[in-house]
Amino acid sequence: MAGSLEGKVALIMGLANESSIAYGVAKALKARGAELILTYQTEKTLKYIQALFDELQPGITQLCDVQDEASVSQLFAAIKQKYGQLDIGVHSIAFAQKDDLHGRVVDSSAAGFALAMDVSCHSFIRMAHHAEPLMTRGGTLLAMSYYGAEKVVPNYGMMGPVKAALECAVRYMATELGPKKIRVHAVSPGPVKTRAASGIREFDLLISNATGSAPLRELPDIDDVGEASAFLCEDGAARLTGSTFYVDGGMNILA
Repeated sequence: MAGSLEGKVALIMGLANESSIAYGVAKALKARGAELILTYQTEKTLKYIQALFDELQPGITQLCDVQDEASVSQLFAAIKQKYGQLDIGVHSIAFAQKDDLHGRVVDSSAAGFALAMDVSCHSFIRMAHHAEPLMTRGGTLLAMSYYGAEKVVPNYGMMGPVKAALECAVRYMATELGPKKIRVHAVSPGPVKTRAASGIREFDLLISNATGSAPLRELPDIDDVGEASAFLCEDGAARLTGSTFYVDGGMNILA
């Protein structure tokens, strides 16, 4: 599919290190000819991803704190100034405080729940709000979810309800933005060995159990997620929107 995204401008938010799903997506989009815009959360993060910037050669690299509206506005101002358009937006960001993530949902604090919802869900909505005026020729918006949004996954805790809200938001956004030919999807990988996922308690056991029960007897890696995400951004997916797109070895079909 080389060249299938030639001339497209793609923003990817959430690159943290070489094991990030965002990195897998960035590689797949770059291989298809897209011009990349990559953000990072803090100056501390930069040292972990500078080599990835050197590899991917993005047109813009910018610090962006999704909880800081001024920071987000500055990012999209830079995109408008350099490109005047945006075709793809990828949100690969999630966060919950450890106590809320490891504890029971019924014990979660209001502040902790609000924080997780803001960073993991509403920041995607805010990204779409800023992207819409730049997607004058249509486009694709992707957010990363997980099966814990639908079924109870041990130790996933409060992120389950948060991801459920994210998937619901995707459907509403797809309906609202569809007349402008802006497609919106949630991509739902199975458990992927990222540094962020390692914060889930007994994650290795989750991986082991999922591998043994998945119909394909194997789980995706970041490159699998990247390839599936790139497909959703191509013209071949022009009539698809509002879906939760599973890349999980078939785990989602099991009872």
